[in-house]
Amino acid sequence: MTISEYKKHFKTELSGLYTDSENAFLSFIFIEKITGFNSFYQRRFSNQELLLDDEKKLSEVCTELKTGKPYQHILGEAEFYGMTFFVNEHVLIPRPETEELLELAIKKIHASALPSDSLKILDIGTGSGIIPLVLKKHFPDAKVSSVDYSEKALEVAKKNADFHQMNINFIHADYLNFVLEEQFEVIISNPPYIGIDEQDEIEDSVKGFEPEMALFSPTSDALIFYRKIAEDAQKQLADNGLLFLEINQKLGPETLELYAKDFAEAELIKDLSGNDRFIFGRK
Repeated sequence: MTISEYKKHFKTELSGLYTDSENAFLSFIFIEKITGFNSFYQRRFSNQELLLDDEKKLSEVCTELKTGKPYQHILGEAEFYGMTFFVNEHVLIPRPETEELLELAIKKIHASALPSDSLKILDIGTGSGIIPLVLKKHFPDAKVSSVDYSEKALEVAKKNADFHQMNINFIHADYLNFVLEEQFEVIISNPPYIGIDEQDEIEDSVKGFEPEMALFSPTSDALIFYRKIAEDAQKQLADNGLLFLEINQKLGPETLELYAKDFAEAELIKDLSGNDRFIFGRK
């Protein structure tokens, strides 16, 4: 089978799951991953016969995609904020909204009077480590700590930290029962915020392949993590310290209320799609 023939086969096999543009993108990235041919070579040598081993691997990719498995899990990596991160079934696939959260955080930290050379940052619910590693890249002198309950997730996060040669203080703990003793200038989190009653609204491709503990609140209280973060911020966030949270779009005002009375500033911010998505606070 030639590269051109494979692309046609790929489109036919997955036409019910992906649009033509998505099919074209996916066939390109997997051909490049397996054969090493970039977009130029894929066009230039479209009539090149695939090696039998490569054809077998591409066929296996097609089979996996037909199950609904995210392509990032099949690749074993995802692009986020201009960086490459390892991902697997133990961590969430990075979302565009979290890039917006980081854009907000980086902008606000730079504009603040916080000392960049002694900045202490806490990330709660680190997953693959995307948040602490992006912040460490932009604030290399900061001391960055990250908490997560999942040992498997922390393995991925540590692998990403090693890959990017960055030093992050990873903490294995159940945050809801974790006593925060250190003081921080920045607290940031994208915790599990989908309510148990919303599970039926989540696509099967998400529920079937991404870790439930990273998606869903562990109790009927969808704001349980935000209540704990609010309590910790009262005591452990430094004066003029900054807080950044990604939130459930359905619970914007309720989440903001948890922070409004104890912060000099507390703001509910919409994402690019117009949904209530972030809380920004300054103590």
